[in-house]
Amino acid sequence: MENLVTEFNAYRQKMNEQLLATDNLVMKRLFNLDANAYESGALPIQTKEMLGLVASMVLRCDDCIKYHLGKCAELGITTEQIMEVFAIANLVGGTIVIPHTRRAFEYWTVLMQEAK
Repeated sequence: MENLVTEFNAYRQKMNEQLLATDNLVMKRLFNLDANAYESGALPIQTKEMLGLVASMVLRCDDCIKYHLGKCAELGITTEQIMEVFAIANLVGGTIVIPHTRRAFEYWTVLMQEAK
C-alpha cells in the first residue's frame, strides 16, 4: 500500500510527458487550460481543488480523484474537510459513488501517513 501514491504519481507524470511529446496543439491547450483553471482567482485554490474532487467522485474517475486528493494534501486540507467533500460527492452522485469513496479514503490515508 505504501507504493500507492508513488506509483500513481510516477505513471501520471510519465504518460503526461509522452502525451505532450506528441506536440498535439489541442492536447497542449487542454492541459494548459486545466492548469490555469485551478489557479487562485475569485475562489481560492483549496476550494477549487475540493470542487474538482467532488466532480471527479461524481464522475467516478479514480485517477482524477487521486490527483485532487494529492493536491488537497499539498494544500493542507484536513481529513475533516475531506470527509465533508466525500459526503457532498455521495449526496450528489448517489450510492454508486461509495466504492470510489472507499478507494479515495484509502488513498487519503496513505497520503496522510506519508505527510507525518
